[in-house]
Amino acid sequence: MHIVLVEPEIPGNTGNIARLCAGTGIELHLVRPLGFSTDDKHLKRAGLDYWHLVKVHYHDTFDEVRKKYRGKPFYFCTTKAERTYCDVAYTLDTFLVFGKETAGLPAELLDINQDRTIRIPMHAGARSLNLSNAAAVVAYEALRQNNFADLCSSAKTVHGGSDII
Repeated sequence: MHIVLVEPEIPGNTGNIARLCAGTGIELHLVRPLGFSTDDKHLKRAGLDYWHLVKVHYHDTFDEVRKKYRGKPFYFCTTKAERTYCDVAYTLDTFLVFGKETAGLPAELLDINQDRTIRIPMHAGARSLNLSNAAAVVAYEALRQNNFADLCSSAKTVHGGSDII
């Protein structure tokens, strides 16, 4: 499974998503330009000491990602979609695509992928969820649908650290 962040802007969000990827085995794809340096202390702090567990891919454009993984299922997360993230069937080679925090995904990308857009239901007065929260919500639904493939079934297998999830 894969999470794609198109032009992420906030290092803390990317660090949190990296930690999500480390804990789930999801591969992380970062599409440039990034709104921060990968040496950013906030990025590293949010990812804690999990970076060595994350397979990170860097891409210059989203088109590069699409061409490299042609034929794989892509779902585009946006507040503008009709279908919810629970309305689709995910596979272990699914790509979950998220846009930058201030603008989301580009309109032209959403237009040409209308049948692959998904949203997270929320209160009418809310604009959107935090990027790292949204990524976690959708990723865990995709993992649930695949019986949490390759994930530990018991918290007792965790060594060290705190008991906080």
